[in-house]
Amino acid sequence: MSTNIAEAIPRLRKLIPRLRGKRIGVLGDLMLDRYLWGTASRLSPEAPIPVIDFVEQNECLGGSGNVAANIAKLGAKVEAFGVIGNDEPGRSLRRCLGDDGIGEKGVLVDRQRITTVKTRIIARHQQVVRVDHERREPARAKTQEKLLQVLFAALKRLDGLVLSDYDKGLITDDFADRVLSAAHQLKIPVFVGVKTRKLYAYRGSRLVTCNAKEAGSLVNRVLGDEKSFEEAGRALLAHFGCNSMVITRGEKGMSVFEESSPRHLHVPATSFEVTYARVGQTGVERGATGRQVFDVTGAGDTVLSVLALAIAAGAQLADAAMLANVAAGVVVGKLGTASVSPQELLHALNDIRRQP
Repeated sequence: MSTNIAEAIPRLRKLIPRLRGKRIGVLGDLMLDRYLWGTASRLSPEAPIPVIDFVEQNECLGGSGNVAANIAKLGAKVEAFGVIGNDEPGRSLRRCLGDDGIGEKGVLVDRQRITTVKTRIIARHQQVVRVDHERREPARAKTQEKLLQVLFAALKRLDGLVLSDYDKGLITDDFADRVLSAAHQLKIPVFVGVKTRKLYAYRGSRLVTCNAKEAGSLVNRVLGDEKSFEEAGRALLAHFGCNSMVITRGEKGMSVFEESSPRHLHVPATSFEVTYARVGQTGVERGATGRQVFDVTGAGDTVLSVLALAIAAGAQLADAAMLANVAAGVVVGKLGTASVSPQELLHALNDIRRQP
């Protein structure tokens, strides 16, 4: 079953203002995304690689921090929960949280951990290489316990909790089970972004999302045709014990599964090409079959963010999925880790409405 986004546009436009002011917690693997920008006009004499002449460096939130930044950009009040190291990247990450207006009382410092940093080197708007500085060992029991106590104290004032698991050692099965149990007792919906092969860590969550590659890995098969996605989605619903499952599929949109519905919903990608600089402006190329993609970095985070925030604001899953799909289409038109504003969402919906 497929959706007709044109018919849903009036509902989606009314939904966007309802996102503002919701209180959302984001728990997970906080990271710092660092970008080194430069120019490349020659090859190295030492190896067949470009020499990058450094121009500037900037930083932004990555991992669960990017989820928090996306939600904050849409006008929600966000509290971040996670663990960082006592290091320079950790201090930079805290500055980024402050710059984005994200609460950081739930961000703990563990002197025995390092802050995960992903350094991307960019030349001529192309990513040349990425260097990851991280460790994946489980967090100390003492650190996990302290984080849980901070989270439990904050849960009662939240409208929803996003659990963004990047498999960096913070979220173990027992840890996730305790979080979900506490949220369930307070009737706080939990939305999970999964990047691991753990099948039983999120039972009772409102929604779980992953991309097609991750979904295929979780069910041990390659997903190609609609039947394979249908079977995978149903299997993951059962494995996770969740109410809903969303599998993002890049240029093919996303597949949405609900425990209460016998058929899955296919949300197609937007069908015209638009760059981040032209959203809401004239001159959109109508003949293309998909958005012009500059960078898919963080697109999955955007989908999770909008799904969680829209459902917390009272939207039906189908409308939340369509709005998340539009938001992802905007973000992939931006270079680097990015988020989407309410105005950009409205402009994108207007562009879709004008589509012949």
